[in-house]
Parts: sequence; structure tokens; C-alpha cells
Amino acid sequence: MKVNVGGTDRILRIVVGLILILLVLSGQIGVWGWIGVVPLATGLFRMCPLYSMLGMNTCPMSQK
Repeated sequence: MKVNVGGTDRILRIVVGLILILLVLSGQIGVWGWIGVVPLATGLFRMCPLYSMLGMNTCPMSQK
């Protein structure tokens, strides 16, 4: 797997994912909030399949 998610992007994905999951667990939003697993996983693994398909890359290290 090629890394394509950079620092700021990675932190935002992890934070948004955790917030959505915590909101579901606390009962404040419905089951659609489990979509937070997607940004959390892409942030933790630093690889986004959608970025790969679109040819995007926010990781400065892998651009060299």
C-alpha cells in the first residue's frame, strides 16, 4: 500500500472519525454515524483508496 494521506489530513480524519463514533455510542446521532470508521481507518493506515483513484496525494514524503 502506498501512503497518500499527509499529516494535517491524517489528524483531521482521525479526529472526525472518533467524534462520529463517540456521538453514536453516546446516542446523540443515529447509526449513520458509524461512517466515522472510514475516516478513522484511512487516517490510521495513512492510505485512502479514493485518493488513489483520483490521483491525489497529501503526503509530502511520498511525493519525492
